[in-house]
Amino acid sequence: MGYSHSHSHSHGDDLKCRNLLISIVLNIIITTAQVIGGFISGSLSLLSDALHNLSDVISLVISFIAAKLSRKSASLQKTFGYKRAEILAAFVNAATLVVIAIFLIKEAIERFQNPQEIESTLVIWLSLIAILGNGFSVLLLRKDSKKNMNMKSAYLHLFSDMMASVAVLIGGLLMKFYEFYWVDSALTLAIALYLIFMGYDLLKESYKVLMLFTPEEIQIKAIVEEIQSIPIIKNVHHVHVWQLNEQETHLEAHIDFEKDITLSEFDTILQKVEKLLFDKFQINHINIQPEYGKCGAKDVIVQD
Repeated sequence: MGYSHSHSHSHGDDLKCRNLLISIVLNIIITTAQVIGGFISGSLSLLSDALHNLSDVISLVISFIAAKLSRKSASLQKTFGYKRAEILAAFVNAATLVVIAIFLIKEAIERFQNPQEIESTLVIWLSLIAILGNGFSVLLLRKDSKKNMNMKSAYLHLFSDMMASVAVLIGGLLMKFYEFYWVDSALTLAIALYLIFMGYDLLKESYKVLMLFTPEEIQIKAIVEEIQSIPIIKNVHHVHVWQLNEQETHLEAHIDFEKDITLSEFDTILQKVEKLLFDKFQINHINIQPEYGKCGAKDVIVQD
């Protein structure tokens, strides 16, 4: 059963998809310019930034497809629809951040051993273009990133790339005026470490949702104590709590009653349980199996 949840998000979803589409176009332009400029200038940090921008394009496309899929209706074969598509997209995008970072670390170490002269003026101008383009995309996605894991993954790709472009710009200025060509490799290494830092938390967060782990902020023992405080309820067991996505937290449990109640009495108690769990734990989808005098395991957690 569900409690106090709404599905009227179509306008917000349309705006979200539009912002993603604009960001995709901007990043295709930036990536193309940086690849050409990186080969001409010989800048590894610019090429690494272009690679990161390419990952942005891929991640944004994945996020766009996932956002579209999540709006599809459920069916007999897909009873939850595609509600988890955005969580899966967030996991994939976070994983690509970490993989790209490892590749950049390898390239930076190799370039440290063989530093090369770089056409810094081109690096400066292209990094400025990337900062402006990614900065605009970051502003577009910032609001949705606070409430949607998929959008957060796209936002992190863009934000980290904007910061990487700032680092490339600083490096270009130092190379132009002081000929510190080693800065190119140092910045590449810094960008890579930053990507790992940014990507790991999102990877862990999306992994927990995909694995049906109980959200960290929810304590199952507290839930059991609250439900068992209702008169006539003897025991709560076989409890499972998980997130389907960021809007839906589900709970299923068996409730053992002190006496053999009628169906109408159970409905009244169920309403109390639903309100209690929504108000105190923000659990909005609840499935309760009533029991009376049934033999079997009565542990809170039972491996089904």
